[in-house]
Amino acid sequence: MSSVRAASARLPDWNLLAPVLVLLLALVLKGNTSALSAVFLGVALLIGVLTSVHHAEVVAARVGDPFGAVILALAVTVIELGLIVSIMLGDHPEPTLLRDTIHAVVVLVLHGLAGLCIVVGAIKHREQEFRTQGAQAYLTVLLPMVAIILILPNYTVAMPGPYYSTPQLAFVSSCCLLLWLAFTFVQTIRNRDYFTPIHGEEKTTVPRPTSRATLISLCMLILSLTAVVLLAKGVSPFIQAGVATLGAPTTLVGVIVAAIVLAPEAVTAVRAALADRLQTSINLALGSAVASIGLTVPTVALIAWWTGTPLELGISVGGSALLTLSFLMAMITYGIGRASLLSGVVHLILLGMWLVFLVTP
Repeated sequence: MSSVRAASARLPDWNLLAPVLVLLLALVLKGNTSALSAVFLGVALLIGVLTSVHHAEVVAARVGDPFGAVILALAVTVIELGLIVSIMLGDHPEPTLLRDTIHAVVVLVLHGLAGLCIVVGAIKHREQEFRTQGAQAYLTVLLPMVAIILILPNYTVAMPGPYYSTPQLAFVSSCCLLLWLAFTFVQTIRNRDYFTPIHGEEKTTVPRPTSRATLISLCMLILSLTAVVLLAKGVSPFIQAGVATLGAPTTLVGVIVAAIVLAPEAVTAVRAALADRLQTSINLALGSAVASIGLTVPTVALIAWWTGTPLELGISVGGSALLTLSFLMAMITYGIGRASLLSGVVHLILLGMWLVFLVTP
């Protein structure tokens, strides 16, 4: 289980103090626009994100796989929503933010996180095995989600440009939610064995958290997520201003949001790969992408409809081509049940290619 590193019968004191401190800092610095406050808010946001994922991991360790991966994905999705909505409802809304963040999450997961986990795992353990049924189930749901959110809007005629009409957006959002619900049912109930380690239960010397530790972590998780949402509102203007100062494309804002959201799970996934638990790494990485679309899109679409905010969804032709290549490579990698160093290197090269064309389109 990915969360065993954080699971312990006795929780470290810093994990209990951090949620309270970052929440207080978010309230004290609310509305402050100085450069120093930006630094404090940024550091507090990162601490809040790490603490949120830590407590989610403790709860996840108690319930075990695959329910643990679902809990982690839900926690990360709340963090992502906080960042997206805070920018969407800010003084300088980005109509492409949802598109850019979803696109970045998919590419960072398929190439960055997957490639890194495969490479570090292959260096230490040569080839690692995983269940193809589980990996293919993720791709089976992720592919149509990505297609209807990032590609199909370019070819509809109800609205000019890469936009959905309100009825279309409502229907597409419902489809994403239903796909996520169907996948979660399969993952946790119907075909649970598809997502468990191929050699049975993972061996670990870390004790399973007690009921008391789990309850404390659940309370701290709620407190941490509340702090992160409040901090996101304070940090978002500084992220936008920083990207504008660099003269970089506004797409980079979505990449930064995705990187912040995925950073804690990336650490957990890499540690799992080093421990010869690639199945856990796959569950974390692809599960984050599925939850990111299945839950974030309906929520943001509802807020956009309520506030009258337009959502530009379709990506460019070049982006579509690279995304197609990404899924072709993912299907090859996850279709054989063994991950080699070569496939990991290819994924990282494709990530580099995407980043280059993102900065210099």
